[in-house]
Amino acid sequence: MSKTRVAVDVGGTFTDVCIMDEDSGEISIEKTPSTPQDPMIAILNGVRDANIDLADVSLFSHGTTVATNALITRRLPRTAMICTEGFRDVVEIRRSNKEDLWDTYKDVAKPYIPRRDRLTVKERVDVHGTVTQPLAEDEARRVATILKRRGVESVAVCFINAYVNGENERRMRDVLAEIMPGVPVSISSQIMPEIFEHERFSTTMANAVVSPVVVDYVSGLNDKLVEGGYARDLLLLHSGGGVMTPASVKDFAARLAGSGIAAGAIASRFIGNLCGFPNSIGFDMGGTSTDVSLAYEGESRITKDWYIEFGYPIRFPSIEVLTIGAGGGSLAWRDEGGSLRNGPQSAGADPGPACYANGNEVATNSDANVVLGRLGTSLAGGDIILDPALAEKAVKETVAGVFGMELHQAAEAIIDVANANMANAVRLLSISRGYDPRDFALVAFGGAGALHGAAVAKELSIPTVIVPPNPGVTSAMGCLLVDIQHDFSDSFMADAASTRPEDLEAAFEKIERDALERLRHEGVAPGDIVLQRSAEMMYQGQWRSLSVTVPSKVASVDDLIEGFHAEHQREYNFRRDDAPVSIFRVAIKATGMVPKAELPSHPVVANTPEPDGHRDVWFDGKAHNAAIYDRAKLTAGAEISGPAIVEQIDSTTVIPPETSASVDTYLNILIRV
Repeated sequence: MSKTRVAVDVGGTFTDVCIMDEDSGEISIEKTPSTPQDPMIAILNGVRDANIDLADVSLFSHGTTVATNALITRRLPRTAMICTEGFRDVVEIRRSNKEDLWDTYKDVAKPYIPRRDRLTVKERVDVHGTVTQPLAEDEARRVATILKRRGVESVAVCFINAYVNGENERRMRDVLAEIMPGVPVSISSQIMPEIFEHERFSTTMANAVVSPVVVDYVSGLNDKLVEGGYARDLLLLHSGGGVMTPASVKDFAARLAGSGIAAGAIASRFIGNLCGFPNSIGFDMGGTSTDVSLAYEGESRITKDWYIEFGYPIRFPSIEVLTIGAGGGSLAWRDEGGSLRNGPQSAGADPGPACYANGNEVATNSDANVVLGRLGTSLAGGDIILDPALAEKAVKETVAGVFGMELHQAAEAIIDVANANMANAVRLLSISRGYDPRDFALVAFGGAGALHGAAVAKELSIPTVIVPPNPGVTSAMGCLLVDIQHDFSDSFMADAASTRPEDLEAAFEKIERDALERLRHEGVAPGDIVLQRSAEMMYQGQWRSLSVTVPSKVASVDDLIEGFHAEHQREYNFRRDDAPVSIFRVAIKATGMVPKAELPSHPVVANTPEPDGHRDVWFDGKAHNAAIYDRAKLTAGAEISGPAIVEQIDSTTVIPPETSASVDTYLNILIRV
């Protein structure tokens, strides 16, 4: 019988494979270099190197960056958009805002679909959903014929007011299917049935442009897995923190645009809860970037205000993750004002840091850590040997010589700037959202998270840092901890005080029927289905809303209004009980529960482990004789006093002076800052 679960997370530097034994909960890992030209190659290499028999795999879950990279690089198939006459330029007008208000010369990127491929037809639906002008069939066929002649590979259909009645959009889809069979069509009334034309059009556009890319990739990977003996559905992590099957990817491809970064946030939340910290901050530092996420009272923050490129929102619910260009390969440089900077430029996987000896001569965070003794001379179990002499040379030439510093002073300066950048990212996701970081634990993972976690925590007065057993593959493990999940929503614009509970109940029941149908289509048993309701609400006159949890049976709208006031108080530190409240949207999170293997626990026996050796490690301008430990030898209950370094195949943990650490029952290292 199938007893193995496999999760794969594709990063910019390494592709991580996490293998879990269902009976014991034991986890093993495999890291292989990423292959950006075709991520599938690295995945199959990792499966082969880990000696995985796909016939014995009961679940294969994957966090992918294919959709994200396609939008960033704009290597997209030719896609067209069909709009109501007069609304061709909604996605170009946008909100008329800019990412940097003070940069007059920086323009917002062009839409993913150029104007020549945005065509119009006559049709009209009014604000109440009444079809005042049916789709002009002759025009629809003419437009479809033009697009076929142009070789268009995907189409987005975005009609005005389709969020309240998608009849004309569905008819346009039928015409396209007749004239352009096999070409994927995304209609806004299915993708995002909500008011605000730009957000609805933009989300549908993003879905259409990535659909052929993602579907081809998912189909190809699924075929390879089946050839190898895998007999179940390939599960793909999406931005909302759940997984979807290839059947749903065909309709909602853009949900995978936030796939890669969601895995780490899920794993971070799980580990925080496991260690008794329902409030936790995920700190995922890899080779090229750092992803910061936040869980409050055991739940991840969800946002609908996100994008890959500014100006083109993707309004699918997504775990809120803030990404900055700070990683092990981030380059140190001097700006025009004479200040030391760090990132976002990166040496990446190739050529990598100077100590990789692949040709890079500019100092990186990894080089600085090698100079300071915090990072040893080998990575990935000895597969990558680091050259300390090249690291010293890069730090001297890039920073020490430029700023007139001593070697170790320069290396610490590089790390200090990187830590300050990452601490600011944590502040943006915590303090600016109304959360006090002192009430949280920092879960440090990724290849470099445990190197910097204690320093970042100290900067923010966070009392505890949690380092998981396998920090470098924690994101991959996140793919093993998720359920099949879909999000459904519908507009419901009404004054809350005058809304009857039965009207709200009817609105929820309508979308619940769609949710149940989707999960049954994916083979989820009725007993494994969980539906969670929420309502988007706002003070009348506002246009930004807050999500409020709604019970399974709406008995009182007054309770919802009070829930909104309380959430507004927490988010913005004030409430207006005398102000009228509006309901803006109703939503359902539909979950198909997937059985999960439990991580093994170990008996805690207090002990002081013997170090494997000592070496000079620099902190605050001084060399300390730090103890070096092998992570594999640390048992539950081990107590370590800093300064110390804990080394393992996929990461290195730094325990600074005047801090201590212990190993818990799940073999997490808890650093007390």
